[in-house]
Amino acid sequence: MNAADIIKEIEKLPLSERISVIEKAVRALRQEEDSRQMSRAARELQEDYNSDKELTAFTDLDMEDFYEPR
Repeated sequence: MNAADIIKEIEKLPLSERISVIEKAVRALRQEEDSRQMSRAARELQEDYNSDKELTAFTDLDMEDFYEPR
């Protein structure tokens, strides 16, 4: 099915369902773009995290027990 066929099918739907389809499509596109941007940012910063100990200083505490005072 191509884009023109999809649009013809969407046009057959009641207005509220057409709006819902469009909203879901836009939401999916935004999520996909957000994911792509986050992946790109993570790749760009990977070397910084590997080489700059100040960025990862608190991870030295990850294996230590944490006790909350009473």
